[in-house]
Amino acid sequence: MKFVLVLSIVAAVVIVYAQVEEYGKCGGQGYSGSIACVSGYFCQYQNQWYSQCVPGAVTTLITTKTSHTNTVTSALPSSSSTKTPVPGTYVKTKGLKFTIDGVTKYFAGTNSYWIAFLTNNADVDLVLDHMITSGLRILRIWGFNDVNTIPGSDTVYFQYLSAGTATINTGANGLQRLDYVVKAAEARGMKLIINFVNNWNDYGGINAYVNAYGGSKTSWYTNTAAQGQYKAYIKAVVSRYITSTAIFAWELGNEPRCNGCDTSVIYDWATSTSQYIKSLDSNHLVTLGDEGFGLPGDGSYPYTYSEGVDWIKNLGISTLDFGTFHLYPSSWGTTNEWGNSWITTHAVACQAAGKPCLFEEYGITLASDKCSVEGKWQNTSLATTGIAGDLFWDFGDTISSGKTSDDGNTIFYNTADWTCLVTNHVKAIG
Repeated sequence: MKFVLVLSIVAAVVIVYAQVEEYGKCGGQGYSGSIACVSGYFCQYQNQWYSQCVPGAVTTLITTKTSHTNTVTSALPSSSSTKTPVPGTYVKTKGLKFTIDGVTKYFAGTNSYWIAFLTNNADVDLVLDHMITSGLRILRIWGFNDVNTIPGSDTVYFQYLSAGTATINTGANGLQRLDYVVKAAEARGMKLIINFVNNWNDYGGINAYVNAYGGSKTSWYTNTAAQGQYKAYIKAVVSRYITSTAIFAWELGNEPRCNGCDTSVIYDWATSTSQYIKSLDSNHLVTLGDEGFGLPGDGSYPYTYSEGVDWIKNLGISTLDFGTFHLYPSSWGTTNEWGNSWITTHAVACQAAGKPCLFEEYGITLASDKCSVEGKWQNTSLATTGIAGDLFWDFGDTISSGKTSDDGNTIFYNTADWTCLVTNHVKAIG
């Protein structure tokens, strides 16, 4: 493949085509649509398969020639721009913000725990296209799928744990499904947070290890055999994607808790595990994935240390690059309005720690209140120094098998809720 610089005057030959909307696809191998973006956006080259309209000013164009007859043209922004994209680079932290492909700002994203369990590649492509063209840049997914009994060949699973032994499934119904998601994300400039274990029993989680290695969910953090296999699984996954620019961060666990434990248990586990991941991979960020429990506040349940979590202490672990927190008032016995102070309290702690924080999960189940409640949370997060992005829970779409999972919190693509919580939010971020 060869890249040739041409003068910006070339832009004049493409303006006769319909303009591509914000964050829409504007180039890539085999693409035959318009390469002209709406005003204030330029066509950013990601790789040979995908270019996208992103905010910025155009001064030059890049023409990409392949062995095929088609030619794809993508634009680069002015070198004087403060948001000059550098496609295909690793995500970094910069002060209290994230830098994605050379752009340092607040980012919007979402969660899709199920995407790596899809068996139809076209479904994965459809979902990622809908996300990225809507301006969502960060996607958090499950990198675990543990079983204690091997399912049928048409069911995806990543790890079989039984009677003190483990088999990591690298086959077509195993980690090759995760491989496709990473490859597809890389082609579109989507950045993935990949999680290694679940506190809950869904898709195996800690309970699957307990079934195979004994002990309990609280002793799992110090169970030598279980931790040995957990780290072996981490190594198997991390080693597959060490050089992938699609990885935003590795995440230790989904909502880790150790009810009734001293907070040193999770602190020591998070320190050891994050150090181990950093020893394997120095290219990518690492984070904990916790809910934000355990810090000074109003004394309500989420602020207490009863779940064995000291959020501020954990945030200080040097091998954790940023903090995470979640928000589910209806599950925690608090009010929706209370959620705004929860966000700002964490932001203050992030400022003190000098690390960015990610508002990683949030949602309510009352359909009539989603826009007003979650929209206000988004505005609070965006306006508060210390919060670097937010990921709503969770993404919904219609794929070849029908509608994807809906737990009541789900925001479905191209609905009224989508307009207020995604389209409008992305525009507010700018």
